[in-house]
Amino acid sequence: MKKRNLVFTVASSLLLATVLMSQTKKPAAPAKTAGATASGGASASITRGKQVYLEQCLACHQVDGAGVQGMNPPLVKTKFVLGDKNTLVKIVLNGMQGVEVEGEEYHGVMAPHSDLTDAQIADVLTYVRNSFGNKAKAVTAAEVKAIRAKNKPA
Repeated sequence: MKKRNLVFTVASSLLLATVLMSQTKKPAAPAKTAGATASGGASASITRGKQVYLEQCLACHQVDGAGVQGMNPPLVKTKFVLGDKNTLVKIVLNGMQGVEVEGEEYHGVMAPHSDLTDAQIADVLTYVRNSFGNKAKAVTAAEVKAIRAKNKPA
């Protein structure tokens, strides 16, 4: 019975996330910015990234970045967020399914967000890496561009 309830809960959550994501607009591309290196530096990138987060990430990762237990991993002080920028950028570009974070399994599906511009990805990742109690170096649009150029989805 527990397994059946878990399957129902997972399916319901995926349906809700899909509906919410389908009703969000793609954020407008910022005018010729280069992520954290644009006018205003990391602070401006964080501000722009928050808007991308609210429109693209909030439904699954929640307002506090804590995610949804068993479904969507947290963005709070994890090795994925604070670690290697290349890995983080590739997760945004390629999406991901099923991951273990801090010893806990998450089975949700993250769709690829390769439709976002390099600047939008840099901004949202800079926001995440410097929100929810996180403190890490900014991601730049140039870094995202270089990773995207070499990216080979699995």
